Amino acid sequence: MGLLNKAEAAKELGIEPETLDNWRWRGKGPAYVKLFKEIRYDLTELRRFIASRTRQPSVQSFMEERNAI
Repeated sequence: MGLLNKAEAAKELGIEPETLDNWRWRGKGPAYVKLFKEIRYDLTELRRFIASRTRQPSVQSFMEERNAI
């Protein structure tokens, strides 16, 4: 299990580290591990978080792209 600090996790997600703080405070975002006073993010959980937000394009966007060609 690879645990990342906040800066490393933010880089993996392509966001600012403060965004992770905000998401944690709001009860959103990827799962995290609290070891004593330190917050860590499991790389597997970060990838699961990304995968859970993967969306397929809608038919409408497909048709718009097709008509733009």
